[in-house]
Amino acid sequence: MSDKRKKEKIRTEFRKNRTPRRRQSDLTREYHVDPDQQDESVRKESVTGKGAQTRKRTVVGDAAAVDETGLAVHPDVDLTVCQLGRVLAVHGLTSTLETDEGILYSCATRRLLKTLMTEQRHVVAVGDRVWFRPQQDNSGIIERVEPRYGVLSRTSRGRQHVIVANIDQLIIVTSAAEPNLKPHLIDRLLISAEKGRVQPVICINKIDLVAAADLQPLAGVYGQMGYPVIFVSAACGTNIETMRRRITDCQSVFTGQSGVGKSSLLNALAPDLDLRVAAVSSNTQKGRHTTTHSQLIRLAGGGYVVDTPGMRQFELWDVDRNEVANFFRDLRSYVHNCRFPNCTHTHELDCGVKDAVADGHMDARRYESYCQLAAGE
Repeated sequence: MSDKRKKEKIRTEFRKNRTPRRRQSDLTREYHVDPDQQDESVRKESVTGKGAQTRKRTVVGDAAAVDETGLAVHPDVDLTVCQLGRVLAVHGLTSTLETDEGILYSCATRRLLKTLMTEQRHVVAVGDRVWFRPQQDNSGIIERVEPRYGVLSRTSRGRQHVIVANIDQLIIVTSAAEPNLKPHLIDRLLISAEKGRVQPVICINKIDLVAAADLQPLAGVYGQMGYPVIFVSAACGTNIETMRRRITDCQSVFTGQSGVGKSSLLNALAPDLDLRVAAVSSNTQKGRHTTTHSQLIRLAGGGYVVDTPGMRQFELWDVDRNEVANFFRDLRSYVHNCRFPNCTHTHELDCGVKDAVADGHMDARRYESYCQLAAGE
């Protein structure tokens, strides 16, 4: 399949070379010996676009395979000496891969990939399908990352942090209590799922700590928009079998704030995982970071799950303020009633969205969440 790709020479941008330019040695000594030699060296100096410091280079590969993260160049590799694997975890400069035969490799990333000009924080992410060149002792070099689909990403220090790639569904895990449920975080994750073309599922854990009736209004709001909402209790085993059927034979990622019980839920779904868990702080009601990195896990019943570190905030990636309304399913129905075609639904008169909130047709809390995102908060 990959051998049939058209090989072409692509002029692409690279990051600034990490190797500092070497200074010409003994320049000061030569100047004191012969002052005219300094002038001669200046006349001979030339500046070109070639060499170690240039930001553009020619790469042989495929420029047409642009994935959802915008990586537009896939370097050509010799597939006869490479194997195809999937990234299970990324630990600093090395990544743990698994082949289709179940063999694990610890691989570094080819320097060409790391220096390609891209908005991504790291060029390799958990879930990636990669071509790597195996070496001795189950080590290797990642030569190329295949195009991605189903991406969950966020903004980190002004760049795109791809949390996981090539997934089918996003399990948004929240808790009914300890810590308290954060609807605004759910809204942000829903937008990220829509942006990455991933099916979102809202999973409310620890329902044994509250009355079920207290959660029905919130669940009803999301349920009316078509989002699946599942009440579970990892401690009591409530609806665990329902969740198990949901993730079987799928590529799923579990994400949410710290302390909501993602690892505990995964342990209940697959007891053989034995993931590390910790109790929520009694003083701050915040979770402790027991999961330190994202990890792709193969399920015995079929499919994969990704356990991710807990988060306290989630900054959206590549979502313009003007397009936030497009990701709110409950808001779209009222946009056509707005007087102005470029209505922001925040301060304008004769706004169909504001009228819907005032009349009780749209949830006021959801509208508040929209206003925060539209304001860039």
